[in-house]
Amino acid sequence: MLAATTSACSSSGGTTQDGKTELTIATFNEFGYEDLLPEYEAAHPDVKITQRKTGTADPHHKNLFTKLGAGSGLADIEAIEEGYLAQVMSKAGQFNDLKEIGPQIEEGRWLKWKYDAVVKDGKLVGYGTDIGPMAMCYRKDLFDNAGLPSDAESVKAMFATWDTYFAAGDKFMTKANGAAWFDSAAQVFNAMHNQHELGYFDKQDKLVIDTNPAVKADWTAVTGAVAKGQSAKLPAWSKEWEAGVKAGAFATKTCPAWMLGGIEKLGGPEVKGKWAVTEAFPGGGGNWGGSYLTVPKQSKNAKKAAELAAWLTAPEQQIKAFKSKATFPSQVKALTDPALLESSNAYFGDIKVGALFAAQAQKITAAQYKGPTDGQIQDTVVSAALLSVEQGKSTADDAWKTAVAEAQKVAK
Repeated sequence: MLAATTSACSSSGGTTQDGKTELTIATFNEFGYEDLLPEYEAAHPDVKITQRKTGTADPHHKNLFTKLGAGSGLADIEAIEEGYLAQVMSKAGQFNDLKEIGPQIEEGRWLKWKYDAVVKDGKLVGYGTDIGPMAMCYRKDLFDNAGLPSDAESVKAMFATWDTYFAAGDKFMTKANGAAWFDSAAQVFNAMHNQHELGYFDKQDKLVIDTNPAVKADWTAVTGAVAKGQSAKLPAWSKEWEAGVKAGAFATKTCPAWMLGGIEKLGGPEVKGKWAVTEAFPGGGGNWGGSYLTVPKQSKNAKKAAELAAWLTAPEQQIKAFKSKATFPSQVKALTDPALLESSNAYFGDIKVGALFAAQAQKITAAQYKGPTDGQIQDTVVSAALLSVEQGKSTADDAWKTAVAEAQKVAK
């Protein structure tokens, strides 16, 4: 992860001293644009591009919402992570309609569910970049040690549904030898939760966490597994969790496409070949993550910014970004590109991960509707409540009541 960069304090736009149009683009994490932006400049000698790159999503979006409130200071192009999309869509009037200012784009460029998520009142707020189709990663050596089959075909039956997944966890725990079945309750709950059409909010932005039976059913299933010892109780991205990836602290991991790189980096060469990934995912398809490029109305070069954003999100460029940083494309043509379908991962046993995740992306029928404070409820309310259960500080019932009460405060 790169350290956060300081954003400019004034509205972007204008020209450089040599008369070029100056465009700024603000991103976070890795979008794979390091080679693409110079390529665009070479093809457009009248344009100079500056990338403001922040290490993680949270500070990037805090800056975004602060500058939206201030009315100035945003880049010409602002990247949006899907977890923050609901907040952006509630302020859609402060972003340009890309149907109006952007170049003509071929119909059906994006997966329908990816495109639909950024349309409000007929206006297109963002161009889709990457997605996070879900698969399941698992430690073959830990499966073998516990007497569970570890070949790709056999594990499919274990991961067919969430019921079979947790049942396999019960079997694993009888001979686990110190390892847990999964890393944390929050990671499993979030994957389950994202599969539903509606989650914490209905489409009128009414909080329904306490009346949506799917949310409570997921809670009951996950906390039940925690009670049986299936959780390693390691919050994702904590130092303990990172060490656990290498040490074999847990046998399975919900894996959006972008997770493979993290496992390889943290696992290191010592566990190469021990981690595997399968397209079987409980309950079918699911998505976790992915971003969009928007053009705020603060931009003084909105039309040219939209042209750059459209080019960056074309299938050809998204394949290049995938090759560079493994950002999985959301464009229909990119999902059938041989460069994607033939891409393999030696760390996970040379499996063709491009084809695997492309197939998983096609299983997703709709993106879950997210309310304005959806991300905050998931990250700071529900995850904290689940952790309190794992740590023995609360019963599942008490933690649920706390989560509902805190969600109601956040949603006000």
